[in-house]
Amino acid sequence: MADIHATARPRSNAARICTIVAFVFAALALFVSPLIFGILGVVLGIVGAVLGDKPLGWYAAAASAVAAVLGTVLFAALLN
Repeated sequence: MADIHATARPRSNAARICTIVAFVFAALALFVSPLIFGILGVVLGIVGAVLGDKPLGWYAAAASAVAAVLGTVLFAALLN
């Protein structure tokens, strides 16, 4: 049997769903609305990581933050 650290949470289905939705919001932040979907993606990624989907939840949060910044830069470039 695997030796699980006492503070580690087992991954739940809710954690995986939050992480997947965070990655979807990262893609939407890049092309649709960087501010709204970027913030929602970061929050859902963190929630997924806290619920036990590590490290994928942290990757989703980081991807959402990067996509929000890139989406904002892309939107500003298109306006000028």
